[in-house]
This record gives sequence, C-alpha cells and structure tokens, in this order.
Amino acid sequence: MYHKRQINKSCPCPLRIKQLKKLIGLVGLLLFSCGIPGRAQTRPDFIVALDGSGNFKTVQEAINAVPDLRNQRTAIMIKNGIYKEKLILPPTKINVTFVGESAEKTILTYDDYAQKKNCFGEEMGTSGSSSIFIYGDGFIAENITFENSAGPVGQAVAVRIDGDRVKFVNCRFLGFQDTLYPHGEKSRQYFKNCTIEGTVDFIFGWSTAVFDRCRIFCKGGGIVTAASTLETSRYGFVFLNCMVTGDAPQGSVYLGRPWRPFAKVAYINCNLGAMIHPEGWSNWNKTETEKTAYFSEYNNTGDGFQPGKRVTWSHQLTPDEAAHFSLQHILGDWNPLTDCSGK
Repeated sequence: MYHKRQINKSCPCPLRIKQLKKLIGLVGLLLFSCGIPGRAQTRPDFIVALDGSGNFKTVQEAINAVPDLRNQRTAIMIKNGIYKEKLILPPTKINVTFVGESAEKTILTYDDYAQKKNCFGEEMGTSGSSSIFIYGDGFIAENITFENSAGPVGQAVAVRIDGDRVKFVNCRFLGFQDTLYPHGEKSRQYFKNCTIEGTVDFIFGWSTAVFDRCRIFCKGGGIVTAASTLETSRYGFVFLNCMVTGDAPQGSVYLGRPWRPFAKVAYINCNLGAMIHPEGWSNWNKTETEKTAYFSEYNNTGDGFQPGKRVTWSHQLTPDEAAHFSLQHILGDWNPLTDCSGK
C-alpha cells in the first residue's frame, strides 16, 4: 500500500541546509559592518582570492587599484588563504578597509627580519623587516591575521603603522620579537578584540594606541611593551579590559620597559597571568628613566597582579586618575566606535 510521506516542516532537509549555509557564507563574504553593531552594511569594492574567483589574486594588486586620495571609503574583501606578500599601503591610499573571510584563515604574512640582507648586502633593520607597512590614514582591518613568519631570529616586525585613525577589529598579530610596531609619532590606533603575541618588546613604538579587550600572549620570557612615547604626548599604550596570558615561565615577563625616556603605558581592568614578574616593570638598566617614564595600573586582577611588589617608581592609579583613560581623553576628536569612514 502506498503511504504518503510525512514532511516535518520544522526540520529542513539536508539539501536545504547546505543551500542555506552556502547563502549565509556568500552574504557574509559580501557584507561587513566595520566591526560596529548596528552600522549600515556595505558591499566591497574589490575581492581578493587566491583561486582567481575575485578581482585580484594578490592583496597588493587590490591596494594599487585604490584611487589616490579617494574621499570615500574603499572596501577590500580578502578570502581565506595564506597571502605571502610584503605589503605597502602608501600615504595616498586613505580610508581603506580590509575585511577577511575569517581571522584564523585569512593570513597576510612575510618572513623578513632585521639581520636579513637586502639585494645590496645590507641588513634590512627592524623597520625594513615589516611584513606590512601602513602609511595611509583611516585604515581599518577586520578578521585578518598579520604575521611575520621568520621565527625567533631577532627583530621581525609583522605590522608597522604610521597612518592616523587606524583601527583593527578581531585581528591577530603573530611573531616573536617586535611583532607590532605602532610607529607614527602622531598616529592614533585602536585595537578591539585582537590577539597580539610575541616574546621581547612585541608591542613597541611612538604612537598612541588603545588595546580594548585584547588578548596579549607571551610566548616566552621577555617584555610586553617598549614604548618610545614623545614627551609632549599625554598617552602612549593603553590596555583596557585585556587578558595578558601565554606559555612563558612564571615571573619571566615584564609589562614594559622605557625604550625612550618618556615612555607611557597603562594597564586598566586587565587580567594578568602568572608569567608577569612581581615587580611589573623594568627600567632597562637606565635608572634615569624612572623619573620620566609613566607606567601605571588600575583595578587589575590575576596571579600576575601584585601591587605591593611593584617597582616604587610605577603608579597605581586612583579612580579619579583612571577616569582620564577614556577613549575621548586618549584619542581626542576621533571616536573609533562610531566612525566607519576613518575621518
């Protein structure tokens, strides 16, 4: 006897599930929101894909295609893949957005390092080792891994940043020594839900940079920050609600050292792992910098937070002092939470 098949309308068939997933993936590839909930979504201007399914196969080709000094934002979607390219975003390429298909699988990488020789037999130096140089103002990146894959061979920079109003959301910065280089003296940068990993001085430079709810991963004994803040800059590196973790031995990592005399670094509402040295900060054998550097903490937690054992020249902020470490105070007229244009 023939029986009519009962259809459960609440449970779509496998074919429809596959079609739905494919549609969701396509929509996700074509739409993005600058990492800000509720913002209007925008179609990318260019798509980069290693398999040739986009407009370009390399990221640098897409950068080169951006009109110089364009007033509107240019959005570049980068599909999953390992893009081994030494990249330069010139000063004339402003308001550019990179959106990766996924932070773990969209990887921009190169393997230069400071002592590596160039074609003239000269050492590249720390800056020259950078996998990507970001000079253009208003740059935004989401869901991207930026990597220097040279390994533990000394200074090897993943990203050097000189542009102003630069924002990273859900990105990863991978390397060993000197991973992330906020270089520009007048540059303001904002990192949201990012992972930065390294060994020695793996966040270093002159810029004013805010790390908001980021994961700082210490891969070995060393120093997290080496700030070279200008004397005239009120803020240097500010870590808000971050987690400092890693696989380094207990007590083997310092929160920072002064690369230049007026270095400024603050950790506020952060969880500090046991790898942090009880003293917290190093003077890098330059006792004179103890009078000029400003290293501070407020309301931190974790095994690595031992305020009673901190060096005497560091600061435990009062609530009133900590209130000045807001985005408005630090970044001035630029609010990265509400600005998708980069302006």
